[in-house]
Amino acid sequence: MDTLAQAGDRITRITRIVSDHLEIEPDEIAPTDRFVEDHGADSLALIGVLAALEAEFKVGIDQSELRRMTDISSVEQVIAEIGAR
Repeated sequence: MDTLAQAGDRITRITRIVSDHLEIEPDEIAPTDRFVEDHGADSLALIGVLAALEAEFKVGIDQSELRRMTDISSVEQVIAEIGAR
């Protein structure tokens, strides 16, 4: 079972990865900011985020999950679900 500290750590790590790939500062992206609509992410950037998340969290994420992974909060949820399996 996840603790708040684990979820907070995941969010911090996810934010760093997303900000690196979208070339923005971590404090410029809120947990509910949409990658495409709010920050202009393209499909190549999103694939890069997916690959970096897989490496960081040592998990496999199916590309079909990208449609669910629209913001930091939803990415954290997907990572938590995969980790719980």
